[in-house]
Amino acid sequence: MTETSWIKVAEADELPEGRVKTVTAGTRTLALTHFDGQYGALDNKCPHQGGPLGEGSIEDCWLRCPWHGWDFHPLTGESPGGHDDGVETFPVEAREDGIYIAIPAEEAHVRTVTDVMAETMVNWGVTHVFGMVGHSNLGLADAIRVQEDEGNMTFIGIRHEGAAAFACSGYAKLTGKPAACLSIAGPGATNLLTGLWDAKVDRAPVLALTGQVNTQVLGPGAFQEIDLADAFNAVSSFSQTVLSNSDHAELMTLALKNAIVNRDVAHLIFPDEMQTVPAEDNAPASGPFGRMGDIGMAPAQASIDEAMLRINVHRRPVIIVGYGARESMDDIIALAEKLDAPVLTTFKAKGQISDSHELAAGVLGRSGTPIASWFMNESDLLLVFGASFSDHTGIEKKKPIIQVDFDRMALGKFHSVDVPVWGEIGQTARAICDALTNNPDRESQRDEIAERWALWREEKASRRTDDRGNGVASANVFQVLTNVCPDDAVIAVDVGNNTYSFGRYFECADQSVLMSGYLGSIGFAFPAAMGAWAAAGHERPIVSVSGDGGFGQYMGEFTTAVKYGMNITHILLNNSELGKISKEQRAGNWQVWQTSLHNPNFAEYATLCGGLGIRVETADHLEDAMRQALAHDGPALVEIITDAELV
Repeated sequence: MTETSWIKVAEADELPEGRVKTVTAGTRTLALTHFDGQYGALDNKCPHQGGPLGEGSIEDCWLRCPWHGWDFHPLTGESPGGHDDGVETFPVEAREDGIYIAIPAEEAHVRTVTDVMAETMVNWGVTHVFGMVGHSNLGLADAIRVQEDEGNMTFIGIRHEGAAAFACSGYAKLTGKPAACLSIAGPGATNLLTGLWDAKVDRAPVLALTGQVNTQVLGPGAFQEIDLADAFNAVSSFSQTVLSNSDHAELMTLALKNAIVNRDVAHLIFPDEMQTVPAEDNAPASGPFGRMGDIGMAPAQASIDEAMLRINVHRRPVIIVGYGARESMDDIIALAEKLDAPVLTTFKAKGQISDSHELAAGVLGRSGTPIASWFMNESDLLLVFGASFSDHTGIEKKKPIIQVDFDRMALGKFHSVDVPVWGEIGQTARAICDALTNNPDRESQRDEIAERWALWREEKASRRTDDRGNGVASANVFQVLTNVCPDDAVIAVDVGNNTYSFGRYFECADQSVLMSGYLGSIGFAFPAAMGAWAAAGHERPIVSVSGDGGFGQYMGEFTTAVKYGMNITHILLNNSELGKISKEQRAGNWQVWQTSLHNPNFAEYATLCGGLGIRVETADHLEDAMRQALAHDGPALVEIITDAELV
């Protein structure tokens, strides 16, 4: 005999005579009817198109489906005319304290192919999924739920799928490991694309999981049907559809291996009907064991010898490090100390060497300092580690250049270099350091670095006194942030004048900086901070910086941060303008047009969302506001009214 449970679904007088409503009993959704003085309980799903009967109406003694008008008896579930397409009914009791329905005991969970794939994700170390649950990914979402219930994964439900992809990108840039983003078919999937492109061009591993309509309706143009394989082809290094005859564990393993090894986007498409297919008995999950080799790669000795012919005779070498060198900074700094050479960074590499280090010379390029540009101009040899030679950085190609990279395609990508060296960056830096010989003509540049920092800090102090009465100068904002930001914080920055100013004025201690480097996508900062919080929020403070234009792109995600208790401090520079675009229009002799913004009071908005919001209009209130926000346990936003001209 099947065990049943009586579950209260409504109050005694809640449902009027002649009405129907949707109720939930356990995990079942039912249509509760009140007809002819009696109560009925019917399966809520119409057998034809799945229409929700609880949203229908009782007309002429029949319960009518709201989707296509088919009728059922409100108490027996039978259809008129003796057809055999009635709906299942359940026992109902009207008691003094409410209406109760008897439902069978829940059946044990049947392990599905998506369970196997979710278990494989866990084995590969995927701990976080950002996304939105919807009608075409429910089976996959349930497999993720099972892993969350078992303590193996954390799902973070977002307000916009673009934020999910950016959060995954931020997570991967911080950790080097993939998180996953989940969407439905159609618009949910296409919303992922900008964040996925950000991850792709910045070489960050991400796993994208998209639902899809049933395969039987693919082709003629079903609701929310688009060709996801084609849509994701350019952004992903691996994109496959999950089919009935797939090796499901192996498919997930290949996706994650591609993401990690290629440092790229991997994408899997889950047709709706495939997500609940039972797995074969004892079908094993897969994992990384035996699938990954050692990442070490020694440079060729001939390349080292050629590099040393130049290094050992030049007097004023400088070292330029890019984002690709982030895992090798100890070896590069050791080389710099042996050479007494300044270390310049690209903007993407800001923070990879502390600005307090006596050989640090700051950021080179458009977002940089005059310190870095001076040393590059005065150098006679550039040692470039893990940098891409982008226009934004402006590495002088006419200088003698030794370029080191683990990606062979990056060597001499835009122009030839004197010595391209292919090898793992840390190993190569150690090999160069070991091969150095004494050069009595080599100059120590330490004293010059200190002198240049003193000159720049004097200039920054002068800029902090600027006040046109239109808001706080950016030099003030980032000097105060330099003073109060925890040394071990993760800082996600956006794009625009706020980010240029951050590059120039903020002095890094041991913070990690995340940015939308090559895509340069506005709106990156706050979702990326959510990803950083998922990766390290329990060990490190998380800070994000944006302008009003950038925060406005994904400001709804502040409610996500409140929901999950994310301890994120957001610094928002509000000049009511897309300031960088105005600046570009002026530089091109265009009229400034359509760059003004109509903003709410962002601090009040943050408070209404359930976080802490503080508004700052004068520089003397900056420090107290930032300290209060950083001390707040939960999401906090400091809105600073800034002058668009004082950047």
